[in-house]
Amino acid sequence: MLKLKALIAFTALVPTVHAYAVDEAVAMELAKNNGCLACHGMANKLVGPAWKDIGKKYAADAGAEAVLVAKVRKGGKGVWGEVPMPPNVTVKEADVRTLVQYVLSLK
Repeated sequence: MLKLKALIAFTALVPTVHAYAVDEAVAMELAKNNGCLACHGMANKLVGPAWKDIGKKYAADAGAEAVLVAKVRKGGKGVWGEVPMPPNVTVKEADVRTLVQYVLSLK
């Protein structure tokens, strides 16, 4: 029983790792069709941050998916600089979730 308690205590200290199985081709097609690639590069900052930088920043955040889905849908400003990201309310929420899961899978 003591070993179980120690294991539980240890796992609480280990950062959360996002394990998403999103097909890259599907994610890139969604990104292309919804204009994401006009502002975001995979590995390089364009207008907005690189997707790999976003993946790294939120890698240990268990609530990142919900936060980023809301941020993509509503838009935002200030986390990555002063250039605002416009709201993306016309993109289906399921598509936004797929894109966010893909971004979070990048390191």
